[in-house]
Parts: sequence; C-alpha cells; structure tokens
Amino acid sequence: MSSASLLVELFVEELPPKALKKLGDAFAGVLRDQLVAQGLAGASAVLTAYASPRRLAAHLTQVAERAADKAVSQKLMPVAVGLDAAGQPTPALLKRLGALGADASAVPGLKRAMDGKAEALFYESTAKGATLAEALQKALAEAIAKLPIPKLMTYQLEEGSDMPGWTSVSFVRPAHGLVALHGDTVVPIEALGLKAGRDTHGHRFEAAIDPVVLRNADSYALQLQEDGAVIASFEARRADIARQLAAAAVQVGGGAVPIDDDALLDEVTALVERPNVLVCSFEREFLEVPQECLILTMKANQKYFPLLDASNKLTNQFLVVSNISPEDASAVVQGNERVVRPRLADAKFFFDQDRKKSLASRVESLGKVVYHNKLGTQGERVQRVMHIARAIAEKIGNATLAAHATQAAQLAKADLVTDMVGEFPELQGTMGRYYALHDGLAAEVADAIEDHYKPRFAGDTLPRGDVGLAVALADKLETLVGMFGIGNLPTGDRDPFALRRHALGVLRMLIEKDLALDLNALLHDAAAQFKDIAGFDSGKATVELQDFILDRLAGSLREQGASAQEVDAVLAPRPQRLGEVPKLLAAVRAFAALPAAAALAAANKRIGNILKKAPEADAHVSELLLQEPAEKALHAAMAQVVPAANAQFDAGDYTASLQTLAALREPVDAFFDGVMVNAEQADLRLNRLGLLMSLHAAMNRVAQLERLAV
Repeated sequence: MSSASLLVELFVEELPPKALKKLGDAFAGVLRDQLVAQGLAGASAVLTAYASPRRLAAHLTQVAERAADKAVSQKLMPVAVGLDAAGQPTPALLKRLGALGADASAVPGLKRAMDGKAEALFYESTAKGATLAEALQKALAEAIAKLPIPKLMTYQLEEGSDMPGWTSVSFVRPAHGLVALHGDTVVPIEALGLKAGRDTHGHRFEAAIDPVVLRNADSYALQLQEDGAVIASFEARRADIARQLAAAAVQVGGGAVPIDDDALLDEVTALVERPNVLVCSFEREFLEVPQECLILTMKANQKYFPLLDASNKLTNQFLVVSNISPEDASAVVQGNERVVRPRLADAKFFFDQDRKKSLASRVESLGKVVYHNKLGTQGERVQRVMHIARAIAEKIGNATLAAHATQAAQLAKADLVTDMVGEFPELQGTMGRYYALHDGLAAEVADAIEDHYKPRFAGDTLPRGDVGLAVALADKLETLVGMFGIGNLPTGDRDPFALRRHALGVLRMLIEKDLALDLNALLHDAAAQFKDIAGFDSGKATVELQDFILDRLAGSLREQGASAQEVDAVLAPRPQRLGEVPKLLAAVRAFAALPAAAALAAANKRIGNILKKAPEADAHVSELLLQEPAEKALHAAMAQVVPAANAQFDAGDYTASLQTLAALREPVDAFFDGVMVNAEQADLRLNRLGLLMSLHAAMNRVAQLERLAV
C-alpha cells in the first residue's frame, strides 16, 4: 500500500492570539490521532503542527491511501438459540445473518467458541479498510469539533451552499479555504462549507504570489515562506522573533535587553505572519513614572517589548514586532512612537494626580467599596486585617514591628481607590509602595504594602521583611477565614477567591520563614474578628479550614517527593507549628530507612489497636506488677531510651529522637512474643496496658509511626 505525506490546512480570518498555539496543537493532534486510529498512519508518522494568525494546518508523514483490511469476528448468539436439535439454523439466526449481509450458506462456516458458560456462534468476515478520503473526512470533522475554541462565531456562507447568505456555520473565525493534499494529489473532502483544493494565501500585503498554489504536501512551509511571505510554524516564528529581539537590543547597546515575558512573546507570535523587529523610543521625561506602570501599558496595551538597561532599569527605547517589512521603516517607527505617547502621558497624569493625596486620606473611601455582600466593605475588611496583623506581629516581634504592621495593614488597600490602580489593577500593591514612600512612610511599611499580596503565584517570592510577613499572613488568613465562615468554599473546578492559592501562601510563609506561630491560634484569632457578621460559622472557619490547609500541605509535600505514608505519619497528629514540619518529615524519612523501622511501625500499629479496645487504660506503670522477664526488660529499656529520646525531641533534634527509639525494637518484639497483655488478673492487665500506653506516647511524639506500616 503506497504512502505519502499528508497536508491539511484551514485558511481563516484572524484567529484569537492568546488561543492560537493551543488551537494549532489541538487541530494537528486530533487529526493525527484519528488517522492512526483508522489505520491510515502508524505510530512512527511524524506530525508537524502549523499555526499563524490566518491558518491552522497539520503535516503528517507516511499516510496510506487506504487502510489495511481487517478480520472481524462478530458474536451472533448462543448455539442453543441459533441451531435447532437437528443442527439447522433457526429463524433468529437467519435474520441475524441477513442483517450482516449473509444468508444460510454462511451457516456451515460459522465458528463455535465458548462465551462464558455457554457455547456461541461467531461470524467471521473481512472489513475493508477505509480510504483516505473517508478517514480524513471523519478525522477533520473530529478535529474541528474538538478544538478548544474560546468563543464560537456564527456566520453565513455566501457560496457553495444550498442557500447562500442563509446557511449558517459556527467556527472560531470565518473560514475561507481548505487544503488537503496527499503527496501531490488533492483529497476530496469538505468542511465548514468548503471543498478541499491546493490553493492557499500568504501575507496580506507582502505575498509574492496570490494565491499560493501548493505543489505537494511537503512543499507547504517552503512555498508559504518564499511565495507567501509567511512563516507558517508557530515555533519557528517565535524563535525568529526572539532572535530579532536579541539582535535589536545589541544594536541599541549599553547592555540593553528586552523584557523577558514568555506570554507576551507567544501573543506577539500569534499576531504576525512574518515578523520584523524595529527599535522605537519615547521622551525621557516619562521615565519619572514608576517603570512598572510604563512596562505594563506598553506590554498590555501595545504588545511592545520594553528595553531594560544593565541595571534592570527601564530605558526610553522599546521594540516593536511589525507584520510588515518596508524598505523605509521610519513611518512604522514614527507611527508606533506616536501611538505609545498618549498611553505614557496617561500613566504620568495618573501618577501625578494620585500623589496629590496621601494614602492615609484615601482609607476612608474604602468604606464605600464593597468587598463581599456578606462580609462588608473593603474598609471593614481593613479593620479586620489590622487586628490580625497586629496580633501576629506581637508574637513574632516587638512593639515597633506591631506598630508598623498595623500601619501597613491600614494602608495596604488604599491604592485600590487611586487612578493608576483603577486603570491598571495589576499594579495594586506596587503603586501603594510608591505612594507610601512619597508620603514619607518608613521603608518597612512601604515594602509591606507591596508585599502583602505575596506570594501571588507558585514560585513567587515571599515578603521581604517581618512587617510584610505579618500583613501578608493577616490578609490571607482574613480571606480564608471569612470565606470559610460564610460557606463560600472552593469546589473541584471553581475557586473564584483563590482560596487554594491563599492557603499555599500561608503555608509557605509559616514553613519557609519557620515562624513560631500556632496554626489553630491563628485561625481562632482571625475568626474572632468576624463575630459581628451574621451567619458566620466559626466551626467552618477554624476546624474545616484547618483540614483544608493541612490537605494543601499534604499535597505540596507529596509533590516534593515524600511518600503518602511519610506525609500521613507527620500530619496525622495535626501539627500546629508548621515551621517544624520539614524537620519532622526529614526525621520520619531517616527513620523509615532504618532496619528496625518496619518492625517498630507494625508494633506501634498493634499497640494502637490494643489501646483502642481498652478505654480504661492509663499510662501508670507499677514495677511491683511487672512479672514476666520480657515486660521487665521492656520497662528497663524504656527507662533508658525514652528520656534520651524526649530530650532530643525537646531540643528539636527529631531525627536523633526517632533513631534513639529504634533501640526498642528487640525488647518490643520480645514483649509481644512472651507477654499476654490482656491477662485475666485486672491489675496485671491494666499495668501492661499502661506500659504500652507510655511506649505509644513516646514513639509518636514526632509522628504517628503506625502510618508507616504497610
């Protein structure tokens, strides 16, 4: 069966840039998977996805003209139903054969085989393999149906339909062309009201030939580049833009580099078909505005690449990725400079206007901003955060830290009512810091205003100082406690208030900064600030929230390489000083590697089960009631080992504490081999239970070792 490369292209109007790469990969991937499933392509076929602003395409090597025929075995019915006593076909069997296109002559050739407990009849035939046209038609329909389209458009076909101008089609953008080439042959398929051909179109303005008539499937990318002035590959276009950006920065000199932003690079790649990077500039006076404002407006509104100098400071030059390459690019440069100037002027105006009022004077306005219909205004929220932040600061610092944390918490949300943040919400916190410094506030307070949102995302930095830590913790705890208290919990696919992210932020601060704070106390202190909120459930805000936070911690620890059993052992006692968790986990992991670990974990589990059935037991042990040699030996070993292990635990050396306890393996094994715990004599039984209770308590100070038992 002959094979050749296959090319399929949908030529459309400008596709949504933020979704382009995902659309291109999905289109090509589903086409390939469908053709492989139908036997037209093998696993070794090489797929190349193409995506540009006006096309989605896929190139697949080694695609057959027709799939191989396949032997098919179809179960008909039990022999007892299909054949009568004389072995002749019953009407039911003949009817079933007729439905398959066969008749009574096929009966002698039917195969008999066991199907469960009964013998059944099977009809064996050969199914002809699908032709490429049939398979590709199905594959293309599937690829279109499964595209992750952000929003469908509905438009009317003007030709090629039964009712031009009335026949509607739904797709991400209006489609104007379909190419399907197998080698150099057009595959006769249809989609979106279009018939497949070999003609496509290149660049709107710079194509050397229009239409571009494709010679064969393998010439697609080269012909589009040479005749159509289009780099069809998303990855190749992205790499070309990155190369040009770096080269343009070198041309500018002074150690300048373009801002590193993968999302912006992807978006710009989806906006151009043949990139041309140009250097532009703006007036230096705009550099008086905080660079975050200028960078954001250039990136978000204009899709420009700001240039930073060797000190990571914004320069007054920026890079534009143009979609045209005129001989004289001065008009393009001047046009972009003219467009960006009003944007920068707006930013400067907002910055100048905002500084006319202090942050403190804006706090009152937060009382008019609704935070949540059940939790009140931002002003009320600020009061809660202030109290929580002060309490945290008093625990981790002194009166000065508490005063700074209270002030930072009071002002942290004030920039929400500034003009700059109203225009660019992404700058909340950042602008608060600039305005706080302008107001003459302490640097620690200004930094905390910016940092109280941290960590904003996975891998983000933590607040740079203790003031920021106190306010950031308070802010996140207030959100978590408030939302849990009113029952506004995250679901499997929805978390509009980012409660999972807030919980992970709290965990990171408590653990990475090793803060001497009790989680339960933190949650109860925060919940106390909501006592006047109608319908607030303090149980959900403390108990359920603590479960939620510990679940996030468990997931995080497993992602970092700890086993489920190790994590379970450490978190089962519900530790409250979360800064200790890494040391506890390290101790458990070291213990688990010891030869004695498995036996002690199993013994610990056995002890736990015994104690559950003996509610009358207490940890009192009388040496006078120790009768068996094994229980005397265990008691003596514990008298030596447990105090040493407890001293190491109290000193924070959890690894050494568990390793010291490992010495109890032999006396514990001997105890269970030679002593009957549930003795008939009550005082002996209670004494032995007390011995086990003391042992169980000593062994489980670091973690619940029984969780390590397989």
